[in-house]
Amino acid sequence: MGNVIIGADHRGYRLKSIIVEALRDNEVIVEDLGNTEYDKEDDFVDFALKVAEKVVSERTKGILICGGGIGMSIAANKVKGVRAGLCTSIKQARLARCHNDINVLCLSAELVSQEKNLKIVNKFLNTVFSSGENYIRRINEIKKYES
Repeated sequence: MGNVIIGADHRGYRLKSIIVEALRDNEVIVEDLGNTEYDKEDDFVDFALKVAEKVVSERTKGILICGGGIGMSIAANKVKGVRAGLCTSIKQARLARCHNDINVLCLSAELVSQEKNLKIVNKFLNTVFSSGENYIRRINEIKKYES
């Protein structure tokens, strides 16, 4: 599974704690970049950017959690080298890794159940990029645009 960098705002704080515990129970090394306490006034952008920057610098995977998951996706994708995707189903997580090689999984704490989110995380961490020529070409087009 490799190492995982994780972050969440106040709306994703509870789910983040559950995911961190589940991953550590499965001997995954997790670096939690916050929030480390419930703070109703925090901003998802702060956590999205911290996690995204660390994912790129360490060439690892990240997980971001907020209420709907969209805000985290938008903010994380501003960091060059990040391919963040909101996944609300197990199949979507598999396709996002297999076809798009996402390196940051974004989750909705309020629209998807805890149990389903745990399954989505598992699929994200255990699916490898297919390396198909068409998928590599598309990712390279994105990288070219970023530069």
